[in-house]
Amino acid sequence: MADTIENSKHLSDASPPLVDEKYGTIRALVAADLLDERYQPTQRGLSNRHVQMMALGGTIGTGLFVGSGAALAVGGPASLLMGYIFISVLVYSLVTAIAEVGAYMPVHGGTMSYHGYRYVSRSLGFAMGYLYWYSLGILVPYEITAASLVIDYWNPNVNIAVWITIMLVVIVALNFFPVKVYGESEFWFAGLKIITLLGLLMLSFILFWGGGPNRERLGFHYWKDPGAMNTYLVSGDAGRFVGLLKSVVSSAIAFIFAPELIIISGGEMESPRRNVPRAARRYIYRLVFFYIFAVLAIGVICPSNDPILTSGHEDARASPFVVGIKNAGIPVLDSIVNAAVLTSAWSAGNSFLYMSSRSLYGLAMSGNAPSVFKTCNRWGVPYLAVAASAVFSLLAYLSVGNSSSTVFSWLVNFTNTSGFISWMCCCIVYWRFRTAARTQGIELPYRSRIQPFGSWFGFGGALTLCLINGFTVFFPSQWSVSSFFTAYIGIPAFLILYAVHRIIYWSDPWAWRPEDVDLQTGLQEIEAAERPPPVRDTWWKKMMVVID
Repeated sequence: MADTIENSKHLSDASPPLVDEKYGTIRALVAADLLDERYQPTQRGLSNRHVQMMALGGTIGTGLFVGSGAALAVGGPASLLMGYIFISVLVYSLVTAIAEVGAYMPVHGGTMSYHGYRYVSRSLGFAMGYLYWYSLGILVPYEITAASLVIDYWNPNVNIAVWITIMLVVIVALNFFPVKVYGESEFWFAGLKIITLLGLLMLSFILFWGGGPNRERLGFHYWKDPGAMNTYLVSGDAGRFVGLLKSVVSSAIAFIFAPELIIISGGEMESPRRNVPRAARRYIYRLVFFYIFAVLAIGVICPSNDPILTSGHEDARASPFVVGIKNAGIPVLDSIVNAAVLTSAWSAGNSFLYMSSRSLYGLAMSGNAPSVFKTCNRWGVPYLAVAASAVFSLLAYLSVGNSSSTVFSWLVNFTNTSGFISWMCCCIVYWRFRTAARTQGIELPYRSRIQPFGSWFGFGGALTLCLINGFTVFFPSQWSVSSFFTAYIGIPAFLILYAVHRIIYWSDPWAWRPEDVDLQTGLQEIEAAERPPPVRDTWWKKMMVVID
């Protein structure tokens, strides 16, 4: 490994930029953008404990705490569980694939769109970058809207615009602080979410055995009555299958853009070549304990035909955890859980704005956005990219004039499609990167045992989810122009971005040749950022590996 690093360093110093008349100038382009000394780069202020906690809980938000209620009402507990298991396997397949890419070249601004530009083509990097920028930006008002609805649970008789403004100001302000402050805030936010989920799992276990105030032993009662799988839109087995598909699609919002957070943060973390693989390997714990166990607990404590779930409310009252707590007759705890949901939405909005701003910064680094967005302050924060990305947050004010649940549904449908497209593109980037590394004889610092087979499953699963995202609108009783538009507009938007850029740069190849891909520029800084792992010579230091 040491020989490989030394050879890489030698090549990055000695090899001139490769310019090929037929296949473009990828190495010259990368060197010009990445090594532009006019702009101060971001700083590596995220420690290992920040990264590990962000990987565990960074994007856990209202998709799990609130959105799972809609999926439960449609498909029943068995459909909800199967949906989460399917998407968890898909997401883990994607995480381990893109971690190979991110661990090798975690440069400043190294988003998946940047890797798409570097390993596939300028056009793919351009289209992915703007897909990330606007989709992640739109997820911020989605979380803010959900958080404002959580506050409305207590009926404060205050206009919702006041709460939206307060949360928006705090989220934007946190992203203007040094990345270490952002990482510290997310460490505690994510820790609170994990503690909340662990508490809810323990509560569900107690209620399972009849430990609630009413002494009713729940067991798997709700799997029998009203049933494990609900029918949806049509009757019989066909209706149960439709309910399962709808539950799978509805469950996806809890996972959207979560894998990409590890890669985006790679450019600002300490020792990225060690910490990116560690975060990827531990990702399975998050998926099992904080998603699959959570929805299994939901199926135990909350009936799928509860009037609150089936009345169409997509707010905090529709959280299946809150419904289960109220049905069990436990006082006060529903408000405590809603407070935790509030901080969860706040935290997820904070993460999505961070990811959106770094996507714009990555676009500037790859030459696909104005260079002014490379500008960082003395703390290494790309403040102009943060300001531009924060503009999307103003969409949260739509919920002031429209039904909040309607705005909630619009944002869910739109971002789902974008997330599925992103996952397919991540697989393409991984395939081209792996081909280039094999062709050039590069030894990678991290290799996953399930790859490349996992990426094939990930691509197929993401493609299927993208196509069926809005399938219910094709039922006559469910047809809606707005629903169809929000469910599928992401597909033509992405294709138009790609096609327009492809036409402008028609002389570029469809994909860089494997032997031309630049796997050298930027390695020196990455190697310099690596630090030896801490020595754990006492029992309490060894225990710290859980969070550090």
